[in-house]
Amino acid sequence: MKKVIFLSLLLTSCYSVERNCLDFKTGVFEFSTSINDSLVTSTFTRTNEFEIEMYNGIEDSSSISWVNNCEFLLTKINPRTNQEKRPIRIKILRTYGDQYDFEYSQVNNAQKISRGSVIKISE
Repeated sequence: MKKVIFLSLLLTSCYSVERNCLDFKTGVFEFSTSINDSLVTSTFTRTNEFEIEMYNGIEDSSSISWVNNCEFLLTKINPRTNQEKRPIRIKILRTYGDQYDFEYSQVNNAQKISRGSVIKISE
């Protein structure tokens, strides 16, 4: 029994996910995703209170409300639709080097969770 407990502790301690979320609280970032078989990229700047995104020449701003060091809510400042009025929950799952993996969903639609990766390109 002691061997089983020791072995399970050893195996779980060897695989720990790095989450240095504070390194990604502010800065300039790049996010790429595939839409209709095309790779699209957006760039955004994050401060402690705001996130300003540039996508296809259009600037969009959101306020940030940090839940904890690795999770925050984004709420559009000037929403154009009722759907844009709903906050987006973002949770950083793993950090590595200048990148992080995250999941996101609308606050009222937790069944539809998407994932992505972001690269920090400057402070």
